[in-house]
Amino acid sequence: MESCHFVSFSADAEDAMVYRIALWICTFTLTVSLGAVLLLPLSIVSNEILLLSPNSYYMKWLNSSLIHGLWNKIFLFSNLSFFVLMPFAYLFTESEGFAGWKKGLKARIFETTLVLFLLSILIFGLVWVASALFDDEEDSSLQTLFGVWSSSLPLLYSCMSILGVFILLISTPLGFTRMFTVIGNFVVKPQFMENVREEYERTQMEEEVLKRKIRGLDNQDRPINGQKSHLMEELQETQKDLKKYERKLNASSWQRNLFYPLLWMLLLALAVLFLFFVGLNVFRLLFGIKALPVSIKEAGVGKVSLSMFGPFGAIVEVTLILYLLIASVVGFYGAPFFRALIPVPHDTPMTKIIMNSLVLLIMSSALPVLSRTLGITNFDLLGEFGRFDSLHNVYLVISYNFLFGVATYYCILNKFTSTVRDTILQRVRVYVETVRTSKTRLRAHLEQTRPPNGVTVKTVQNVG
Repeated sequence: MESCHFVSFSADAEDAMVYRIALWICTFTLTVSLGAVLLLPLSIVSNEILLLSPNSYYMKWLNSSLIHGLWNKIFLFSNLSFFVLMPFAYLFTESEGFAGWKKGLKARIFETTLVLFLLSILIFGLVWVASALFDDEEDSSLQTLFGVWSSSLPLLYSCMSILGVFILLISTPLGFTRMFTVIGNFVVKPQFMENVREEYERTQMEEEVLKRKIRGLDNQDRPINGQKSHLMEELQETQKDLKKYERKLNASSWQRNLFYPLLWMLLLALAVLFLFFVGLNVFRLLFGIKALPVSIKEAGVGKVSLSMFGPFGAIVEVTLILYLLIASVVGFYGAPFFRALIPVPHDTPMTKIIMNSLVLLIMSSALPVLSRTLGITNFDLLGEFGRFDSLHNVYLVISYNFLFGVATYYCILNKFTSTVRDTILQRVRVYVETVRTSKTRLRAHLEQTRPPNGVTVKTVQNVG
């Protein structure tokens, strides 16, 4: 018994260590994702700070070399996380060691490393074969091998970044509209036609009634199956409503009547400003006023302001980029086909944690490319971020801007006209139902007043 207990304890400790290592890898990946998200805003702010105080002794550490180094390091760690660490974390949690080997962490690490190595060889071989088939130049196989080795990882990372850009094309317009719903869940709305005190007291009475019913079921010898669980679910929903009304009662008058409208108007202004930037970018690209978002020659940081309005324009650009980040995350987790990835506190499987980390890494790596493509900022993408082949295609860039603008406009318009449209459709349905009911009643009345078959109705005239 003691040996069995020891083996079980060792297996549980081993699984806990495996999940802990996978969690460390996910934490590192999320840190890299945060760094990729903050690359562009921090670079814009650093550029303006160096322009305002070029000879400051306290700003000597903030130079062009540091900014370029951060871009290159983030690109390197993003590749490392995406192609090595995240696959290793998933395979490590699924591994058990080869058959016949002694169980333990070493066996799992060896199996995971071998499978990851074979997978990388397979992907590298497929890329090599594809490059050999579609390459017209007659180079030796060794030169082709070195060419694929030097270009395959940036190419694959570029493909993943493009995938993230198209994910943002779906999630960001949805996020712009869902932001208005999200603030309603965290900010107290104005109480124009609602008696909060009466609703609070009514909810308190419902909670007390449900508690009495549950206590009554506990005192019964044979309670009905499923009745208590149903009452517990109702009690939880009632307690949530009770907390919501308590928050409304405890909120001050300026929170109820001023904070929510101001925040709502701020979100609307940011969305309209974002649409303006996208439309202006499409116009400038169509008429050749602006070049493609490609960094042909990396400009030095602190040389010239890249915003038309100087520091104020830089603050607006940083605000729009951060707003784009929040809206994209909110829209991604609000989409119906991505809603299953929402993590649950204290009840999230490790596979779902790895998947969330991977998705956030893809989206964060695409955010600098998206901001530059949509014309939110004129700051060049430094390092390897500015060498993506997709940024050289003018038709792809213009088409993406046009689709993004149309999708955002449609989502915002649908958000603000949905109430009016639903009201009009409801009244049309009521009118159609009323007309149909009237016709049915008229037809039934005519059927009742029609004389029987074979009976002739004669008109009698009074003779004066």
